[in-house]
Amino acid sequence: MTNREVIDEFRASGGTVGGFFADKDLLLLHHIGARSGRTRVTPLLRQSVGEGWAVFASAGGAPEHPGWYHDLVAEPNVAVEVGAETIPVTAKVLEGAERDEVWDRQVERHPFFGDYEDRSGRTIPVVLLEPR
Repeated sequence: MTNREVIDEFRASGGTVGGFFADKDLLLLHHIGARSGRTRVTPLLRQSVGEGWAVFASAGGAPEHPGWYHDLVAEPNVAVEVGAETIPVTAKVLEGAERDEVWDRQVERHPFFGDYEDRSGRTIPVVLLEPR
């Protein structure tokens, strides 16, 4: 399933998607290309953290961080779609024990995230998206 198909299904169903994403918490991240300046939308697995959501720059275990991660570092004031709602958020890269706690919870819920970190040879960034 392409990102476009995931986005379309997410929006048509009010926030649920089948296939790989069935029974997983998903959001649509609206971000601005760090180099292009273009608005982009990326579907991501999410974890609720307080009033916000954590997302994980795993890139499916690729050796480099995904583009959206670099976009959030360059411009942290973005928006997310959760269910049928669009919410302005500010992105914050978690570090140390705070990052590890959220990461460990994600690996417990979805063990394939641990495989991504092993395969990539890098520490996967965890980004907290907090409502503004």
